[in-house]
Amino acid sequence: MSNASEKSPFHSGEKAMQQRVGKADAMATIGRKVIRSYLPEQHRDFFAKLPFVVVGSVDEAGRPWASILPGSPGFMNSTTPTSLDIKATPITGDPLSSSLKLGRPLGFLGIEIPTRRRNRLNARITAVTEQCFSVKVDQSFGNCPQYIQTRDFRQVDNVTAEKTYFKTLDSDAKSVISQSDTFFVASAVNTKNTQNVEGVDVSHRGGKSGFVAVDGNTLTIPDYAGNNFFNTMGNFLLNPKAGLLFPDFETGDLLFLSGRVAILSEHDPLLHSFKGAERGWQFIVEQGLSIKNALPFRASLVEYSPNSLLTGDWAQAKQLELAQKQSSMWHSFRIVKIIDETTDIRSFYLEKHDKGELVPFKAGQHLTIRLKNNLGNSSVIANKNNWLIRNYTLSSSPHDGLYRISVKRQKHGLASLHLHHKLAIGELIEAKFPQGNFWLDTSVKRPAVLLAGGVGITPMISMAQQSYVEGIRTRYTRPINIFHSAQTKAQLAFYDHFKQLESTTDKSIAYYPVIGKRISKQTLLESMRSLEVILASDYFLCGPESFMQAMYDILLELGVADKDIFAETFGPSTLKRITLQNDMAEEAETSIVEFRDASIKQQWHKGGATLLELAEGQGLSPPYSCRSGNCGSCAVKLHAGTVTYRTEPSADIAENEVLICCAVPAKGTDHLVLELYTQAT
Repeated sequence: MSNASEKSPFHSGEKAMQQRVGKADAMATIGRKVIRSYLPEQHRDFFAKLPFVVVGSVDEAGRPWASILPGSPGFMNSTTPTSLDIKATPITGDPLSSSLKLGRPLGFLGIEIPTRRRNRLNARITAVTEQCFSVKVDQSFGNCPQYIQTRDFRQVDNVTAEKTYFKTLDSDAKSVISQSDTFFVASAVNTKNTQNVEGVDVSHRGGKSGFVAVDGNTLTIPDYAGNNFFNTMGNFLLNPKAGLLFPDFETGDLLFLSGRVAILSEHDPLLHSFKGAERGWQFIVEQGLSIKNALPFRASLVEYSPNSLLTGDWAQAKQLELAQKQSSMWHSFRIVKIIDETTDIRSFYLEKHDKGELVPFKAGQHLTIRLKNNLGNSSVIANKNNWLIRNYTLSSSPHDGLYRISVKRQKHGLASLHLHHKLAIGELIEAKFPQGNFWLDTSVKRPAVLLAGGVGITPMISMAQQSYVEGIRTRYTRPINIFHSAQTKAQLAFYDHFKQLESTTDKSIAYYPVIGKRISKQTLLESMRSLEVILASDYFLCGPESFMQAMYDILLELGVADKDIFAETFGPSTLKRITLQNDMAEEAETSIVEFRDASIKQQWHKGGATLLELAEGQGLSPPYSCRSGNCGSCAVKLHAGTVTYRTEPSADIAENEVLICCAVPAKGTDHLVLELYTQAT
């Protein structure tokens, strides 16, 4: 709220919210460009065409209210760029009536629901008559169409409105709120010395039906990514009061609420499982009004906003919270689709067998799956329950609504052969929910470079798609350069998808296939054009062991810091890093390691084998997959002693468990007792 002469176009509350997310300086610059002290010609024409306008006001008691003021197109007219005349009167009973007095601040939201177009106006009343009032512009600015559901629009004959006042939400009011996909919120800051940045705002809020939770008189509301102006949330910081309006466009009913507000941070446990929530707020009802048949028009839902579809609802959030508590358990998944990406890479699309919610994952994470080992013995994964246990990176996007793994058929790979030749659509596999420390943060401003060899492209397609989708939601697409090495073009899995992303994002996501040769130092220099860009990027590696080691070494030669290189390591694909040397001082000098369920004890000495290697040396075959602490497959129960890790594990385990693939007895442990759940072979 300001004109261009102000140092900042926002008041202290708005600036404080912007500061919390690191946007204050950027928004001050943007605000001066887009927030005006007059109505542009385009906005003057826009308001003149509307059949209604949303208005925010404050009553004599200081309570904000949001209202809908209907009229025939042309009922709003801007005779000068700094004024707007409104020839309409509020709906009978609407609290707006008591606020139409000279000098009072009002907030206006013009919204064209068939097209999602909207513009904002903050103003002061300069004239009032029985049938008309006029306002002078304080601020005018456009809003993006995010979270606005499109609706058709039709006029109806006026009917007598029925009013009910209340202070406690009844079952009908709760039903309206819990089913709503749209409401309007009015907020205000008292005018002091800077009238042009203080006053009343009214905003639109949209999401999936069920995005507002109701518990007694308390509403809990997620706050999604927006334009970072923080008009509403900034007002709440200075004046924690709000007026909410829930319109039922199908019936013409209006539900007015006014009350107190408490802001919820992004770390609040209430929001932990709510998809798309970046923060939130709670609203406690103090005054309420229901007006039946209030609107002289009706509007039916045509289509949800694409942004709304990227968010969740409270029923889903509760299911996700329950599912996350079961993340270490095995769950049944049904194969609902199978697609061949290349001649030897096949994608399997999975949904929960019980149709329950899938735990959200981060782009790059993996699934640990298990299959009955009926194809023969495997010294790598056989255990007493005869399971094949493997980790496969998810190639789906976190927004896809299902899990997808893309598996390369290996000539001697028991699990991959089983998946390719034995499993069909409709069959079940067991898996744990996604985990792993290899993932892309799409909000980071540094460019990302994804280096993939062969089937190592699977996490990269997830990362690229996620960056694109988050770009729609947050209006920032993290720059990504993808290098994919394969022997032939036919082996370039997801080639068409990458090219489409490259085109759609105007090369913000750039794709560089490398066919028949390795990705070289020269390839990177030529494609990324400068060493400066190379050194300012984060790197993600996935592929065979030799590929990843070669890429890692090349990056170090170019001057890339080890901390900026991230790698996906499963099975034999273990990366030798220069900074991950074992801290021998944390290891025991000597220790007796007891595998209790196998009745085996073995002497261990400092610098010796890992606990997994020690068990294998005794003829035991505990399950494992990554050998680097990322997947959790090798977790066993610890009964006595403590361990230290030679590489820092990322897998989540219980307090009484250890990951034996990278663990050894810790300093001071003379006797270590483990239970492997296996039998000697």
